[in-house]
Amino acid sequence: MNKSTLIEAVVKKTDLSKAKAEEFINTTLEAMKVIVKKEGKLQLVGFGTFKVKKRAARMGRNPQTGKSMKIAASKTVSFKVGKEFKERL
Repeated sequence: MNKSTLIEAVVKKTDLSKAKAEEFINTTLEAMKVIVKKEGKLQLVGFGTFKVKKRAARMGRNPQTGKSMKIAASKTVSFKVGKEFKERL
């Protein structure tokens, strides 16, 4: 499923127009990004938890040249599925 099929699913389940459903989805996703960035964690009970994780700097290898190179530290987002969601799979 991609974003457009998600929007279509919302339109079918509600009485929203396609434009309003798209606005709703976009607003929700943007709010989730802001919360995860600001708080470091977003927990949606029954669905799952989005959490910021830090990756340490490390040495890697360039696959084209084979030379070692330093990979900088970075942040990433992890997702842990909630109990109710996991049971439905």
